[in-house]
Amino acid sequence: MDDTADRPRLIALDVDGTLLRTGQSITPRVRDAVRAAADAGAHVVVATGRTLLATRMVVQDLGIGEGWTICSNGAVQANISTWQPRDVHTFDPEPSVGVLRELFPDMVLSVEKVGVGTWATGYYPGSFRLGEFRFVEDVDLSLEPTTRLNGWWPGGSLADMVAVMGERELPGAGWVHGEDEPWLVASRHGVSKGWALERLRLELDIPAKATLAIGDGYNDCEMLSWAGHSVAMGNAVDAARDAADEVTVTVAEDGVAAVLERWFR
Repeated sequence: MDDTADRPRLIALDVDGTLLRTGQSITPRVRDAVRAAADAGAHVVVATGRTLLATRMVVQDLGIGEGWTICSNGAVQANISTWQPRDVHTFDPEPSVGVLRELFPDMVLSVEKVGVGTWATGYYPGSFRLGEFRFVEDVDLSLEPTTRLNGWWPGGSLADMVAVMGERELPGAGWVHGEDEPWLVASRHGVSKGWALERLRLELDIPAKATLAIGDGYNDCEMLSWAGHSVAMGNAVDAARDAADEVTVTVAEDGVAAVLERWFR
């Protein structure tokens, strides 16, 4: 896939561990490569587990002014010209809250209020406290449907959390865990980055073979399997590597730019 004539027309890019190292800025080389793709007419779609508010900061840093973004692991699609959510998929978190509280009595739970902020039962490391951040009780988490239910377990490790969850399902929801920390994100059953990207691909009428995805995490696996050509970062988890067609260098080595520069300079 190094022929200019075979340039990808829909490019899906994860954020943390892919476009940037969490807590750091996008490097100039990666920014230039992404903007070159957008300037050449490709639909560059930031596809992330982050909230709409946190995603907006990344897209603005990239300097892309029009198109679409997919947030909350596929549960939210927004127009980046207006930042109005256009395609929002919610579920009732109450049954899942009950299951998680039974399994993890001290778990910090939170729900996204799209474009507004977060309601949470406590603080959790690495949270993006943008917009409204409100402390609530468990019962308040289910006052209305949500796009995602987050859980962070201060009482154990990621391995411990996965072991406790085992094969346990959340009612009406699917869940994915993080790469390092003991957190999980639940969304409406069937919702994923790959699912949302396929809906967008059909709307834009782009051939499946003209799609490219780059990611590193567990929540990128469906997206990597979906793409006509998929690339895992050098720092990717094994599951993402297995789902991808190739592996590039790490985020610290500007892996996204290394891929995009094949077609866009």
